[in-house]
Amino acid sequence: MPLDEQELESALSLLLEDLEGQIGDVGDIYTRLTQILNGMRAFGMPLPDDLVRLERELAEELGASKSKS
Repeated sequence: MPLDEQELESALSLLLEDLEGQIGDVGDIYTRLTQILNGMRAFGMPLPDDLVRLERELAEELGASKSKS
């Protein structure tokens, strides 16, 4: 079930708290961030540049770590 705008904002807030506390692994954080940003895209909401950049950096990091395996 897709999240509404308020739920997206709440999920984003929780994700940011987890990032500050370094809770969860990089893959989990990337997945959650991507889901939230995709929901925001679906609503036509503006995307925070820093989070879009973080999404890209995490994708690159995960791609690099997978290629080492």
